[in-house]
Amino acid sequence: MLDLKEISYQPQTGERKIIDNLNLKVHENEIILICGNSGSGKTTLLEIISGLTNPQKGKIIWKNKILSPRQRRWFCGIVFQFPERYFIGTTIGKELKIGHKSLREKNIEIVLNKVGLKEINLTQPPEQLSGGQQRRLAVAVQLLRNPSILLFDEPTAGLDYSMRNDVKNLILDLKNKNTIIIVTHEPALFEGIPSRILFLEKGKIKNFVKENHAG
Repeated sequence: MLDLKEISYQPQTGERKIIDNLNLKVHENEIILICGNSGSGKTTLLEIISGLTNPQKGKIIWKNKILSPRQRRWFCGIVFQFPERYFIGTTIGKELKIGHKSLREKNIEIVLNKVGLKEINLTQPPEQLSGGQQRRLAVAVQLLRNPSILLFDEPTAGLDYSMRNDVKNLILDLKNKNTIIIVTHEPALFEGIPSRILFLEKGKIKNFVKENHAG
């Protein structure tokens, strides 16, 4: 279980806390949807969980062990909003190998199969992929790190209807295999994904909203 206890964060230039004494429990292999308006702190919360930002107060615990920011960075895989903007490999193959001193081709094949890119040409540039395929590639990059938790920041942002379904199907393919936290301001787009839906407002997780069930 992932357990966030009394997490608070206020940027140095901010007048108020973006995350305010927040508590959250996420079970292993559970899918959580955290909803909220722009500016509600959704992205900041993901950055704290992933170790990219350190809260001024609180603890983040996994299976009864307190994790440092460095441990969380290894522990989590985060897919940012518009992840295609962060691709730096000149080919898909090079993008997948960034950060790995040694990586077996078999591991790449397994991960690409898992995200539905089995037949992809590794020599083509990432920007030649469709929007939905680029999101899948971004997930593949993270899965190669073998994270315990996958974090998605507005994964359907900027995509048309068919590509949104592509991302939704990817998340369905990953369920029961990964603990997944998704932040979104459009929870209706994820209808049919078995998940627990929470609401983030003024830096706090509000009461349970509802539960999605598989269609």
